[in-house]
Amino acid sequence: MKAHNFIPRHIGPSEEEQKQMLATCGVNSIEELIDRAIPDNIRLDEELDLPAGMSEYEYSAHINRLEKKNKLFKSYIGMGYYPAIMPAVIQRNILENPGWYTAYTPYQAEISQGRLEALLNYQTMINDLTGMEMTNASLLDEATAAAEAMLMLYHTRSREQKKNNVNKFFVSDTLFPQTIDLLVTRSAPQGIELITGNHEEFEPTGDFFGAIVQYPAADGQIYDFKGFAQKLNDAGIRLVVAADLLSLSILTPPGEWGADVVVGSTQRFGLPMGYGGPHSGYFSSKESYKRSIPGRIIGVTQDADGQPALRMALQTREQHIKREKATSNICTSQVLLAVLSGMYGVYHGAEGLKEIARHIHRHTLLLDDGLKELGFEQENTLYFDTLRIKTDKVEKIKALAEKKQINFYYPDAQHVGISVHERVNRNDIDEILHLFAKVAGKDSIKTGSLPAEDRLPQAFVRQSEFMTHEVFNRYRSETEMMRYIKSLENKDISLNHSMISLGSCTMKLNSATSMLPLSREYWGDIHPFVPLEQAEGYRQMLGELEQVLNEITGFAATTLQPNSGAQGEYTGLLVIRAYHSDRGESHRNIMLIPASAHGTNPASAVMAGFKVLIVKTNEKGEIDTDDLHTKASENAENLAGLMVTYPSTHGVFEKSIVEITETIHRYGGMVYMDGANMNAQVGLTSPVRIGADICHLNLHKTFGIPHGGGGPGVGPVCCTAELAPYLPGHSMVDIKREKSISAVSASPWGSAMVCLISYAYIKMLGKEGLKKSTQIAILNANYLKSRLQEEYQILYTGETG
Repeated sequence: MKAHNFIPRHIGPSEEEQKQMLATCGVNSIEELIDRAIPDNIRLDEELDLPAGMSEYEYSAHINRLEKKNKLFKSYIGMGYYPAIMPAVIQRNILENPGWYTAYTPYQAEISQGRLEALLNYQTMINDLTGMEMTNASLLDEATAAAEAMLMLYHTRSREQKKNNVNKFFVSDTLFPQTIDLLVTRSAPQGIELITGNHEEFEPTGDFFGAIVQYPAADGQIYDFKGFAQKLNDAGIRLVVAADLLSLSILTPPGEWGADVVVGSTQRFGLPMGYGGPHSGYFSSKESYKRSIPGRIIGVTQDADGQPALRMALQTREQHIKREKATSNICTSQVLLAVLSGMYGVYHGAEGLKEIARHIHRHTLLLDDGLKELGFEQENTLYFDTLRIKTDKVEKIKALAEKKQINFYYPDAQHVGISVHERVNRNDIDEILHLFAKVAGKDSIKTGSLPAEDRLPQAFVRQSEFMTHEVFNRYRSETEMMRYIKSLENKDISLNHSMISLGSCTMKLNSATSMLPLSREYWGDIHPFVPLEQAEGYRQMLGELEQVLNEITGFAATTLQPNSGAQGEYTGLLVIRAYHSDRGESHRNIMLIPASAHGTNPASAVMAGFKVLIVKTNEKGEIDTDDLHTKASENAENLAGLMVTYPSTHGVFEKSIVEITETIHRYGGMVYMDGANMNAQVGLTSPVRIGADICHLNLHKTFGIPHGGGGPGVGPVCCTAELAPYLPGHSMVDIKREKSISAVSASPWGSAMVCLISYAYIKMLGKEGLKKSTQIAILNANYLKSRLQEEYQILYTGETG
């Protein structure tokens, strides 16, 4: 039925408007325009092998059926992911509000004051809770934040340490395994040597520049790190602490006992688990690192009238200036998630956070008392929310728990981990105790009253005040909170106000139909480490999305793990590195990058262990093929590959692209295509057609995920069958690949929950709509060019104009 066709709902210009626009461009049809824009030799020979689009009603029925394949067990797995409660006033007015989720990155402060204030709230909250001096506007996840901290400390070593090539970094074996994964991934290309062990036995020596510990530890034990921090400080070694943010409302914050950097996740602050993401990773440090902190920092300044105003005060979009000398490739943050978790702090305030933390801690005490009464051995002597039970009955517990639809964590054959969270009540504790009683062959016990006091030694109890600013003490009623959120929204421009013609980040309709599932518990309440059979809905959705992206790009395999475009770049380059190394050609370390490339390209290449050689561009802004030939032939023995954006950063389909990719292949290199401008390829050409071997895609650009004021993003990597065995694996979930590199994100499928949006976008547009979207994007760009060219100089065009 035409009335329910999604395509005209998504595409802006009507058929009549399209005719007028084509006439303005001087062509008779959309096909003629595309023929002029895209070189013949890279056009697809056949249509995409995809089904027709669904109507919005059909898709809603489909996704409602699919979600029921996910099993909603009660989750006590922990390990950095916990069921949380998002206040309804925040869910309705931010998460489900296009005024917040369709806003673009706040490059223009004058139309972003609301978002910037929300991010300033977030930064202030993290500073206060961690006891640190400076916080950025969020990173991709906890593990990524830990890896960025290690790299920051490595790049800011003392002159003496650099001179002596001090390159060891100590990793406590109590860290979350997924965090250790990321440290392994990020350290190897930089020549950093990881030493993993027991922090209580570690003796600092002059060949270490840093160390990292978990607080509380992955198994739940709280260690006194004061002495350890002092020992490191005396030896000139700097300390990173990965800390549970909620626990810091009642535990002494790391900033008060010697941390240099504190990292973690704000997932517990009202964010759904979402099978792994998206969540905002937080990053706090001493102010002395302010020029080296990755990402963005929101600061207070003055406007032209001398009034207080906000802007991105520091941002390590430093890649655009430093390029291959940049120390991080991060150019985005999880803004929407940072806003949500910051508002959780605004709504609850310090007292509310302490109350929630005590609720969790005291229910954990209650559970501990009951388990001991049943005769079970609980190994943690000091804990916040996690118990570690030693038992020879692990298999019996696991079988009965699964029967009761309960998930615990099973680190080995002798232990069970149980992590309590803010949703837990007395009935949940009784249910767990009943299960353990049955395993022990005893009568079930009834818990007594909730402990009236925490059982934390005085040395561990937080004494300092936090979140004293008025913003955290003013909005307690829902009415006040709703008005505050609305007042900030009114200061911004989003797609519900107007178009946003900024950047290569193609702004799309973020349809309500694609967004609605994000509020559903069947998608939000799935822990990333559940047994695979409990996430059948997710696995089907993610698997279908991978297959569709394979078809669109022409490639053989896709990983959805990278949770940003820059992360995708880095992953693709690591895959190329692993491929060369596996073939005994690890000496191939030269990466050619055009001068016109996005700044993250050279930054990512250096982070992945490559040496960057810049290829000149000509007066038209296109790659200088003579310079490319020269540099490829001169470095033939060591050539690893080329990074190329297509269409170019200037928006042009360069005719020489096939010649360029063939040149790289002739000398043994691989071609990495930056997918930032993939929006102009879908259905018309493809990365394989131009000769690429691997690419990343931006699901937040080409495939409909809203920008959320600067994040979340997803940067999947697609590649040939030759490179597929090297796509990233994961230590916590068995992702079967032959020669996988280690993980690049904390969770196996990265920001899995927002992949639902791209899945919906593709399902509803179908084969015809995807191609039509590309055609109209090219028409819109050329129509604007035609209207402006009489008054303004158009800097770059293709051969046909």
